[in-house]
Amino acid sequence: MSNHFESTSVTQLEVDDFVHARVSPLGSLENLSQREVNQLLSAEKSEIYQLFRRCALAVLNCGNETDDARAIFEKYRDFEIHLGRQAWVVKLQIRNAPAKAFVDGQMIRGIKEHLFAVLRDIIYIHDAILGTQRFDLNDTNGITNAVYHILRNARLLDYKGRPDLVVCWGGHSISTSEYDYTKKVGYELGLRGMNVCTGCGPGAMKGPMKGATIGHAKQRIRDGRYIGMTEPGIIAAEPPNPIVNQLVIMPDIEKRLEAFVRMGHGIVVFPGGAGTAEEILYLLGILLDPDNADHPYPVVFTGPASAADYFAKIDQFVAQTLGDAARARYKIIIDDPAQAAREMAKGMEVVREQRRNQSDAYNFNWLLKIPFAFQQPFEPTHEAMAALTLRRDLPAHKLAANLRRAFSGIVAGNVKEQGLRAIETYGVYELHGDTQLMHLLDDLLNAFVTQKRMKLQGEYQPCYRVVK
Repeated sequence: MSNHFESTSVTQLEVDDFVHARVSPLGSLENLSQREVNQLLSAEKSEIYQLFRRCALAVLNCGNETDDARAIFEKYRDFEIHLGRQAWVVKLQIRNAPAKAFVDGQMIRGIKEHLFAVLRDIIYIHDAILGTQRFDLNDTNGITNAVYHILRNARLLDYKGRPDLVVCWGGHSISTSEYDYTKKVGYELGLRGMNVCTGCGPGAMKGPMKGATIGHAKQRIRDGRYIGMTEPGIIAAEPPNPIVNQLVIMPDIEKRLEAFVRMGHGIVVFPGGAGTAEEILYLLGILLDPDNADHPYPVVFTGPASAADYFAKIDQFVAQTLGDAARARYKIIIDDPAQAAREMAKGMEVVREQRRNQSDAYNFNWLLKIPFAFQQPFEPTHEAMAALTLRRDLPAHKLAANLRRAFSGIVAGNVKEQGLRAIETYGVYELHGDTQLMHLLDDLLNAFVTQKRMKLQGEYQPCYRVVK
């Protein structure tokens, strides 16, 4: 997607942080057929308009200091974004938008890129993925093909270089020392020519990108990739940070997670909360599948000295729930950014050899098996959360899948608008399971609460109850 866009402010009204503007694309959306233009215009009359509106508002609200989606949508409840025709292209007419997205009446270029990436992906997903019979979304291969086509349409698969993409996971609510540490690791990765992919939000999703930009600059790397992957349910709480230069909106959390592990060549995990635990359990559950036993995938858990207890708690939980086979799939490196980067660089060489020997693509990991249980979208209703099978006698990869769903529900109850409203209406989620596992789960969640890893601001009110 081209970086060239222009924005013309219809008015420079900036009252109470609101702006009216007109934005026209000059990049990948500049040449459209009449059918494509009509399709985009008709989208405004469909249900996907509200989805686009909400995602667009989240992008324009970049830099917000709240992860309460309801508060954002309430503050900008009069926000409007409409599609209009301009020759063979579309333009966006915006009213009551956040003023922070503009400088002297002009929309910030990075935010414009993100805004049109949202338009591109939402229209494509609903037309080419959900609106056709090309992809069987009840089949594991069909889902993987859909993920591939979304990434290809977003031009994320154009890169044909050696394996160098490090996926960085971690919390949006982290301490200053932890944030500074993520920048140091990103810097070391950048010095070694590696690129960064994150969930695109603040905190541990922004820090590695910020550090990598400096490492790349010192090595005169001018085409560094800072890839952000998000999905509509989380984008309001974690809007794309300004460093992201390639953004993609996936349809749901499961396809977002699959996109991470298919595109990435290694994963670095920083301190985080329930969302990071969900990602860890997703990854370990996949790697524990017997079909992936010999599949190389470098994984490093790392943080400053102050995060040692956090990772010890995670490690203990993994050991007592998933076993030593799961622990063998990652390394814990404390307070050593350079060593974390060296471990990734060493792992990249192993990945490269494996891809070459097995004729697998460098830019998309086709040979990694992802069981359907990890691909199937999980709707965290109260009934679904209470019905999760959480028993230590399950096979490790199946227990990981169910624990992943439990943490996904907690994330929804913490920051996603739909989850927040469900908790408000029906009360907290209940999690049931065998006594020992429930004690382990409760202990881990209490540690997240104590360390203030669940919310950016304010006192955290749990959205769950662990029934022992």
